[in-house]
Amino acid sequence: MGVDMSSNPPPTKDFFSSPALSLSLAGIFRGASAAAEAEAAAGGDHGGVGDEGDEGSVGGGGGVMVRGRREETVEISSENSGPARSRSGDDFEGEDDDEDGDGGGGGKKKKRKKYHRHTAEQIREMEALFKDSPHPDEKQRQQLSKQLGLHPRQVKFWFQNRRTQIKAIQERHENSLLKSEIDKLKEENKSLRDAIQKSSCPSCGFASTGKDATQAAEDQQLRIENAKLKAELEKLRSIVGKQPPGTEPPSTSSSAGNDQENKSSLDFYTGVFGIDKSKIMDTVNQALEELQKMAAAGEPLWVRSVETGREILNYDEYTREFSVESSSNGKPKRSIEASRETGVVFVDIPRLVGSFMDVNQWKEMFPGLISKAATVDVIVNGDDANRSGTVQLMFAELQMPTPMVPAREIYFVRYCKQLSSEQWAIVDVSIDKVEENIDASLVKCRKRPSGCIIEDKSNGHCKVTWVEHLECQKSTIHTMYRSIVSSGLAFGARHWMAALQLQCERLVFFMATNVPAKDSNGVATLAGRKSILKLAQRMSWGFCRALGASSFNSWTKVPSKTGEDIRVSSRKNLNDPGEPIGVILCAVSSVWLPVLPGTLFDFLRDDTRRHEWDVMANGGQVQSIANLAKGQDRGNSVTVQAIKSKENSMWVVQDCCTNAFESMVVYAHVDISGVQSVMTGCDSSSTAVLPSGFSILPDGLESRPLVISSRQEEKNSDAGSLLTIGLQIVSNASPTAKVSMESLESITALISCTLRNIKTSLQCEDG
Repeated sequence: MGVDMSSNPPPTKDFFSSPALSLSLAGIFRGASAAAEAEAAAGGDHGGVGDEGDEGSVGGGGGVMVRGRREETVEISSENSGPARSRSGDDFEGEDDDEDGDGGGGGKKKKRKKYHRHTAEQIREMEALFKDSPHPDEKQRQQLSKQLGLHPRQVKFWFQNRRTQIKAIQERHENSLLKSEIDKLKEENKSLRDAIQKSSCPSCGFASTGKDATQAAEDQQLRIENAKLKAELEKLRSIVGKQPPGTEPPSTSSSAGNDQENKSSLDFYTGVFGIDKSKIMDTVNQALEELQKMAAAGEPLWVRSVETGREILNYDEYTREFSVESSSNGKPKRSIEASRETGVVFVDIPRLVGSFMDVNQWKEMFPGLISKAATVDVIVNGDDANRSGTVQLMFAELQMPTPMVPAREIYFVRYCKQLSSEQWAIVDVSIDKVEENIDASLVKCRKRPSGCIIEDKSNGHCKVTWVEHLECQKSTIHTMYRSIVSSGLAFGARHWMAALQLQCERLVFFMATNVPAKDSNGVATLAGRKSILKLAQRMSWGFCRALGASSFNSWTKVPSKTGEDIRVSSRKNLNDPGEPIGVILCAVSSVWLPVLPGTLFDFLRDDTRRHEWDVMANGGQVQSIANLAKGQDRGNSVTVQAIKSKENSMWVVQDCCTNAFESMVVYAHVDISGVQSVMTGCDSSSTAVLPSGFSILPDGLESRPLVISSRQEEKNSDAGSLLTIGLQIVSNASPTAKVSMESLESITALISCTLRNIKTSLQCEDG
């Protein structure tokens, strides 16, 4: 049906590859030349034939050698490694016979290589070492070769062949899973097309029965189910890595059916919703004009608040200027949220526009705000080169980092338009006719003309003026979050702008090649730095998804002995290598603390004070192993910490980020050997992590500043923080098991104890 649902964020793309990047980074990173020289000196260790890093090399037998890759391995049976299948090409005879074509032995044939067959005892010994160390070092290979009576090269080739063999088995298994998902999706698409065909008149395309409303709801449900299946398929593609996300799976009939499927999608849209394309274009053009005026106008349309410094929409002036009709005619009472924010981001216009029009990239840019996103239909295909003129119907589910604020589901039309050579507009507006054909329970929020005006600035920078104008059905919200939501801060322009600036800055630091040593402490190579940053970003995405009130999660309130409002949800991980396999239990609690957001963030990210709140640290000493900067603010960093206690020693990867609106501290306990390999540059996608952490928001109670300070949080001594703590544990290693009461009690006790420790350390027990 052409629905493109993004449920799992795709891998980070090379977002900044423009020539302006290297020039601009010179002003961001100091001491870059010294770092570049050190990196060049460290890069001279490559190039020898047969090095240990040459994964996939097949010994002696003319196999293929692939350089510079290291595979993650799993423990499987050695069914193909018996004596008849294990051999090494190190021992052979007559290799140089008749090497000279002009020799006297013209009638002789060149002798074939003689392969060495390993004995069963030799294979058992090498298998035993392989289970413990798939990548043995030189010393281990020398020792094993002496023990088995083999040449070290034979041992080395055997291990390389074994790793290649395991990788092939894994790929066959993953391809089998992918094929089953593709078949399942085909069946779903077929049943959906059959249902549409039966419910529509062949001549006009409209519903042929008197049950139009019921049929429309059923069809909409089928579209949503189809989108979920596509999202699962995208997830498998990203795991296997065979296809980039967003492409169709290979099939003998896919190319022939693409045109028909696209045609059916558009016919379904006009047939069921009954909207004329010209009417849509009139609506988006009017919305564009309104957005331009809203972005450029000053007083009396926008009035700056003396107390908060934020711009407030003069709604009386707005209704006079744009002739807005009242929206309360027989409809539930709705609230209006309007905000405007201007900022500068480090990204060129074509890539920024592309990220808004590609649903996967859009969701990736705002992982804390968007839990689901889909392109329901492309109404007008714009210019292939720059997307100007594109109009598409989209769906988004927006959330806050807490289950106490309901998620918002919005259907809207997005319009991309190039206004001049240096100015673009991205316009979002809800279409009434679409919403009338959607289940009323879903339409609790709609967009009035919103979006952003993007202006090109020098050296790869853009000025973005963001206008967010929402009309939402009033609903019950927890008292702690009532102020921040009703004031428009939660889903307003300031939040979107801060998230965009943070993500662009993070990507700049990720793509940088001239990183000074002080910003990459503990990681020697650029590849290692990128691998750690990718792992940290995946942790933060997983934490945001697990924390919110999205329909992904089903929350249950559980009683607490200490009185905290704790909510839990569970999910099952069957085969995702990025998380532990089994039943995963997540517990979340939100509290108000009479502490400034900046003070709370600095306390939670400080490794020297971790023992004050982390129950798992058990009072042990925390040692910093690595510290990587990912932003100009010192709080935007990724650290690797070693926690040493009397019982054991464990490593923690921690991702900290902060902007003008919110802050987060996300951490996960990791396997030591696995993180060490990631720090050397190995792929981190298969490193299993289960992130926990904290989300920090202002409480929304703004007033006149009491002091003058360069730091936003210090301007109001009466302000507090909304702290949300989320912890995740594996309840049972078997995905088919149920959540036990023991694990439920353990995680709720852990939440209560952590909150108590934080309050005690910050001297706010009564808060």
